[in-house]
Amino acid sequence: MKITIEKLTKSNMADFFDFFDNRAFSDGSPFAPCYCNAFYLTAEEVRDGIEKRSETLGGGLKGITLALKESAKELIEKGIMQGYLAYADGIAIGWCNANDRQNYVRVGPFDPGRKRDEDYYISNGERGKIKSLVCFEIAPEYRGKGVAKALLQRVCDDAEKDGYEFVEVYPQITEKYSVLDFTGPMEMYGHFGFQETDRHGKTVVMRKKCS
Repeated sequence: MKITIEKLTKSNMADFFDFFDNRAFSDGSPFAPCYCNAFYLTAEEVRDGIEKRSETLGGGLKGITLALKESAKELIEKGIMQGYLAYADGIAIGWCNANDRQNYVRVGPFDPGRKRDEDYYISNGERGKIKSLVCFEIAPEYRGKGVAKALLQRVCDDAEKDGYEFVEVYPQITEKYSVLDFTGPMEMYGHFGFQETDRHGKTVVMRKKCS
């Protein structure tokens, strides 16, 4: 299987939504729908923006789905949401959310039920210094085939090319790995040369220096 990687842009935004609508959560993941909004929105923006917008769009699951989709579209069009799509046979089968650290409200895990930003680990950094990778989502039938590794390699390559000092990731300490662990496994990061620099609860901060 040949995997190709493309940066998310307005021109391939339709592929992003096709992936999330049709393949990303086809195994019944509890994170559906998300459209990878959570890292960019404050608790207030979720409460006063997404939740209120969902009511005007019909409420319930349909309303929240449409509200999150509209939010993601706005974030992509403004260049705020960034990341990479993985393709196989011309179809988007994987995604990773990777961006300048300062473009995120939060990193690490998230719980949609929490209402305060201070409940999350929020890393600090200088713009242009840290490239953060906060999320992977791979279509179920393509997991275990090297898609996440291909995405991670592209993030590292581009971070170096773009003059970043570090790539930073946020795996979780768990008793056993789950395919639903969207922050990625520590073992994979270790294989790529990432080293632990900090811990916040169950969040492990790992960095790789760009050469």
